[in-house]
Amino acid sequence: MAAAQEERFTRNKHDAGFPINAVRYCLAEAGIDDGNKLDAVAFYDKPILKFHRILETHIGIAPKGLKHFIKAMPLWLREKLWLPPLIDTALEECGISDYGEIYFTEHHESHAASAFFPSPYEEAAVLTIDGVGEWATATIGVGEGQSLNLVKELHFPHSLGMLYSAFTYFTGFKVNSGEHKLMGLAPYGEGKYTELIFDKLMDLKEDGSFRLNLDYFGFLDDLVMINENFSKLFGGPARAPEGEITQRELDIAKSIQEVTEEIIVRMARYACKITGKNKLCMAGGVALNCVANGRLVHEGIFNDLWVQPAANDAGGAIGAALAVYHSELGNGRTRKSEGDADDMQGALLGPEFSKKQIKEYLDVQGVVYTELSGVDWAPTVASLIANQQIVGLFQDRMEFGPRALGNRSIVGDPRSPKMQALLNQKVKFRESFRPFAASVLEDQISDYFNIQRDSPYMLIVAPVREELCSELNPETNKLDIYERVKLERSTLPAITHIDYSTRLQSVNATSNPRYHDLIYSFKEQTGCGLIINTSFNVRGEPIVCTPSDAYACFMNTGIDYLAIGPFLLNKRDQPKWAENEDWREAFALD
Repeated sequence: MAAAQEERFTRNKHDAGFPINAVRYCLAEAGIDDGNKLDAVAFYDKPILKFHRILETHIGIAPKGLKHFIKAMPLWLREKLWLPPLIDTALEECGISDYGEIYFTEHHESHAASAFFPSPYEEAAVLTIDGVGEWATATIGVGEGQSLNLVKELHFPHSLGMLYSAFTYFTGFKVNSGEHKLMGLAPYGEGKYTELIFDKLMDLKEDGSFRLNLDYFGFLDDLVMINENFSKLFGGPARAPEGEITQRELDIAKSIQEVTEEIIVRMARYACKITGKNKLCMAGGVALNCVANGRLVHEGIFNDLWVQPAANDAGGAIGAALAVYHSELGNGRTRKSEGDADDMQGALLGPEFSKKQIKEYLDVQGVVYTELSGVDWAPTVASLIANQQIVGLFQDRMEFGPRALGNRSIVGDPRSPKMQALLNQKVKFRESFRPFAASVLEDQISDYFNIQRDSPYMLIVAPVREELCSELNPETNKLDIYERVKLERSTLPAITHIDYSTRLQSVNATSNPRYHDLIYSFKEQTGCGLIINTSFNVRGEPIVCTPSDAYACFMNTGIDYLAIGPFLLNKRDQPKWAENEDWREAFALD
């Protein structure tokens, strides 16, 4: 019924504070107040088990790790071990005094439940992979009806999520935030270090399990991901954040991506073997690696794949709730039939604002706008996109998870050779090598891409069809990254990455009719059945939540038009913006 992350309300990306604003929203959306009992509260991991892991780990490596231990303990002793009273106080602040038991599900149980229970399958194998929960870093499970059982686990410190984050750090990006940049960087490089990683950093088994060589990592006994041995192995110190990206970083990115894909494929094969299921559900932060997901689809290990759209820890909230609802409270699950949609409501589970609320805000701000009728909205906005205008979309309910899917999106023309650079430099204020996703009409996805399935949550990468691509001179590979990114590789240059691939979102008229109408109108006007879609925010900023957030981002960036509800705003018509801060400095780098 409702789901939202605290960061969207506080405007602090990855906000780790108690999610009181998100709690208020979800209760209000569900119509829960003190006269309407809340049946249960669920939390997405077990703090006592996690605390036990931290204590046991530090005892095991003592006297090393003292700095790490001293930093971690105060937060645990002051807050993390006292969640029940914190939850009780938060609910009282929301006017809720009557609620049932507080349940604590294990971290990977939450991930697995978020993957299987909302999926369109009656039964499936389940694979979860992330940094670390209590002890588990990856699990294989089996879901059947309302039953979900985890049958295999990989334990800390042997973690694919931690390994990928170590390379994220080494290449100069922010851990737990910049992993997608490393993934985007990989196609620019060659896998020169792939065998070195397999040889020196891990012992990989055929079933996908592995043991890390901890002589090269610092996350156990220090406050950093890697140590000097790691740096020596890869030819010197880590790249400084915002420093020059050299061929070394490109090749390292490609190598760790190849390693990650190989591990995931092996885990998936083993999951298929031991569960006997022909469908796979995935969650955990590593499941957001859409290149690896595309590889899984290509390998054909399973007949079908479904990934939780909020595969990271945010989705653990959904998983915890569903695990308690089905497993603890004994509620049945709606039986799934072939072709049924999943239960995530298109991930459109966040706040929405009425026409009246939006109009009141715009009028107070003295904003100049035009109100579009229902039949005129899609053709008008599509015409702007076709004329190379960048448009911010603020429509209906906000998306849950890290991907904007058309309701809090910035959209543009994929046919434009200049659009990628414009969006990266003038709107997002981010690195120029970063690729953009395509939102494509679901029934036309195979007209543009070599894939025969949908991708509603932008979690699969697929190749652009060969007949749409341009053959480049091999000599262009010698150009630096900033020159190579400018080259036109297809008739859809703004969404074609350097390896001729694209991250896809398939759009149908059922899950998001307004967004579907927009793309359909764009096709009627241009013959092209897809548009660029990127999240409505700047680098380091959470995706916009409110009309105020949207208007501020619109006015502080190179967005040309804002389509907010039925109202259309032209940047050139707006009164002088009172905000004087440089928007690029308003948010911490991600």
